[in-house]
Amino acid sequence: MGQYTVGLNAHLLSLSQNYRGAGINQYIYNLLRFLPTVDGEGRYVAFLGEKRAQFPGIRLCFTPLPTALPPVRILWEQVFQPWALWQERVELLHSLAFVGPLFSPCPFLVTVYDLSFLHYPGSFRLWNRLYLSLFTRISVKKARRVIAISENTKRDLVKLLGVDERKVRVTYCGYDESLRPLPEAEIEEFRRRKGLPERFILFLGTIEPRKNLVRLLEAFSKIKGEGVKLVLAGGLGWGYGPILASVERLNLKEDVLLPGFVPPEEKVYWYNAAEVFVYPSLYEGFGLPPLEAMACGTPVVASKAASLPEVVGDGGVLVDPLNPDAMAEALLRLLSNPEERERLRIKGLRQAQKFSWELMAKETVSIYREALAERRPRL
Repeated sequence: MGQYTVGLNAHLLSLSQNYRGAGINQYIYNLLRFLPTVDGEGRYVAFLGEKRAQFPGIRLCFTPLPTALPPVRILWEQVFQPWALWQERVELLHSLAFVGPLFSPCPFLVTVYDLSFLHYPGSFRLWNRLYLSLFTRISVKKARRVIAISENTKRDLVKLLGVDERKVRVTYCGYDESLRPLPEAEIEEFRRRKGLPERFILFLGTIEPRKNLVRLLEAFSKIKGEGVKLVLAGGLGWGYGPILASVERLNLKEDVLLPGFVPPEEKVYWYNAAEVFVYPSLYEGFGLPPLEAMACGTPVVASKAASLPEVVGDGGVLVDPLNPDAMAEALLRLLSNPEERERLRIKGLRQAQKFSWELMAKETVSIYREALAERRPRL
């Protein structure tokens, strides 16, 4: 279709080594990384505030405004972005996180990761929830295409926001190529360096109510005599108090480790060192940690809620997240059965191969071309 110019609002990109480096940030980073390699025709312009960013093949337009601050980012998106799009002669804008500009000189797409602000409003500050609820609703109606990162999010968009399903496209996330099975010697060295127990169950993610960790702790309390520890790895999110209180209440202080935020380069070691990975979350737009664990060959027990069955498939054990007994039973079955763990390891590795960031980028380019080819009828 000849050369075309696509703009990408990447102001949520962060290269900081903290919790902001998860989820949405990985999607943005990997889309910018792979777009030039999968598309020889498109000219890409990324608007961002992260001055350390380097993406060969993409024109980077940095703003002097401190857009890491949400009010400033919103100001840029709604006031300055239309002018920037016009200056760069952008033909199609991809708004990479929920919201597009109310007034735009060109058509736009928007990526929606999940509708947690509607499902779990208590986990958001009031102004943030109101902003997302109103502006996401407006944006998905105005957008030429809406990208969802799972079929579950697509269903939510149609059901909760009334989006025409014909304009919603699903592109799954991928995982970093560094996540893979490691040699036993490397794993043992990491275990020794970190002082980790020989056998442990791993959870990796933000420590917050939506991850359903109180029920996980209740499940673990039923099997704690099996010579295995539970590691809850990840930064503390909102509402973590009851989770930490449950460790005390269930008398698990000696059996539960809380190492805090795990830097991206360490994740491969944590996944490999774990005997079982568990992810009992109540709601996810996609759920990267179970995919990452499968890519490392670690058996997975995950919740059969929201998008997680799409990610895990038959590569792990799916359990009712509201039933600690069922969770305990699944964990105990894997811990006591090396043959079952090996069977799941193989199936998990096979399932993980279905997902890649490069494939996500290729599918996104197809959506760009589809949106650019569409000509709205004159009124």
